[in-house]
Amino acid sequence: PEHGLPHARARTERRRKMGFPAIEPDDIGDSGLLWLFLSYGYVLYFASNLISEGSDLLLLVPSIAGIVGSCVLPVLGAVPDGAIMLFSGLGDVEEAQENLAVGVGALAGSTIMLLTVPWALSLWAGRVDLDAEGKANYARKPKLGANRGPTECGVSPGPQVKSGANIMVLTLVSYVIIQGPAFFMGGDSRAEVAENEKSWALLGLVTTLGGFVSYLYYQVSSSHAQDVQKKKQEAVMKTMLASGQVSLAGAMAGLVYATQDPLAGGNEGGYGTTSGLDHVVKAKISEVVRPFFKKFDRSGDGHLDKGEIKAVFHDLGEDPPPQALDAIFDELDHDKNGTIDFDEFVTGIWSHVHRRSHESEGSRAVGEAIKRSGSSADDEEGEEDEEVPEDIQDLSPADQQKVIKSRAAQKLFLGTALVVVFSDPMVDVMSEIGVRTGVPAFYVSFLLAPLASNASELLASMYYAGKKTQTSITISFAALEGAACMNNTFCLAIFMGLVYFKGIAWQYTAETLSIVFVQLAVAVFARKGTLTPVDGALILAIYPLSVVMVAGLEAMGFD
Repeated sequence: PEHGLPHARARTERRRKMGFPAIEPDDIGDSGLLWLFLSYGYVLYFASNLISEGSDLLLLVPSIAGIVGSCVLPVLGAVPDGAIMLFSGLGDVEEAQENLAVGVGALAGSTIMLLTVPWALSLWAGRVDLDAEGKANYARKPKLGANRGPTECGVSPGPQVKSGANIMVLTLVSYVIIQGPAFFMGGDSRAEVAENEKSWALLGLVTTLGGFVSYLYYQVSSSHAQDVQKKKQEAVMKTMLASGQVSLAGAMAGLVYATQDPLAGGNEGGYGTTSGLDHVVKAKISEVVRPFFKKFDRSGDGHLDKGEIKAVFHDLGEDPPPQALDAIFDELDHDKNGTIDFDEFVTGIWSHVHRRSHESEGSRAVGEAIKRSGSSADDEEGEEDEEVPEDIQDLSPADQQKVIKSRAAQKLFLGTALVVVFSDPMVDVMSEIGVRTGVPAFYVSFLLAPLASNASELLASMYYAGKKTQTSITISFAALEGAACMNNTFCLAIFMGLVYFKGIAWQYTAETLSIVFVQLAVAVFARKGTLTPVDGALILAIYPLSVVMVAGLEAMGFD
């Protein structure tokens, strides 16, 4: 039977000529259609993860980390939604007008889902006990007591989240520019409506592009945005180190070559009098390595013995030869009680990283041979630790940086290629699901598209929030606000371009009002100093409410 949309076969034939996936959705049964959706959805989810992982790797490249955090990360995060929007508007005018409902659904679903479901789940994952003043008490241990009520715990994000909410609201102006006149414009046909709205669509396009550039400039110049990016970079470093993807020397290569050996002293080639570290550099190193130190400080007294120090070095991808570790430890153990504190540890490991990074290849080979002849670096508890990959564990920071750049480029290229190839057939699949179920394509893509394109962002926000620090919850919420801002500028610019250049009528009043309402509502919550699980439940409820709102407005006669 001919299930599909009239233009679906033309789209399939176009993809087949280009060598892209070309399975015609209306040629297969319901189970086959479900299989196609799950397959394409998984590929897009996998591609989004590749783009996210590649972007994170670029944060470890000192020369471009700033521009990556400010500009590259936000753009790459919006690529999957932007691709679905673009491909839904290809073809002739009738085809584009018909299929663009999928793109609008993806845009609305992505924006609304990210600002509600991940926000509420991150709040729940990151909640801690509140103090007497009603603020999150991140210093208390344990951070969350047993049987806490919904008003007795919560999160207190940094001021960056409030600033992000303000920027998000500002980026809504493009919706107003096109939707305002659309309320009053009509015509005897879609073509006439499109012609009447064309000048407003052009103004909206210019505004969205201006908003996109302005947002990137804000990311580069704003102290609040820079604070979030620095915290994200440090969080990525910790994650990469904990998963064994890079060593401390490779993760902090920029500092390695910009600082002096903190244990450089009178002994030639030995560990002399401690000269110390610049306080800014020390603070950055300390933030990254502190969790690894605490992991083995089981007594909680802030001191580790030599065996524990060896295990921490190993966790950080730094396995000095036994003689070198003995020399570092003996130099820092001033009172000779067999332990060193955290500050001394920071100085010691940075000295080792600095020396290993500047030694010759020949001396490194000798050192590795000595290290291999020594005892295992596993800690005394026998815990399983992630190992730094063999292809980079013995490399200098400069060589590790080359590997990091190469892997980042591969992940970004493959992820982007998969998005480009599979977004177009995914649009047809969601359109066909709508035809067979009798559910409008907007609702299908609203509910299903974010599962493929935004699942990685949902998981990432929950992961960071689960660390239960003010920094981590700030990163989570700020990232979600940033995604909404990119949808309001980058993705909406694609939409405005299709409306203007293809002569498509703007008939998305209900969807637009829903998007604006949700963002304004979440912005109100974001401006609160402390959010509790009660707030999280209300935010989560906005998601289904937005669908009801669209259906209600359409029932009232809004297009």
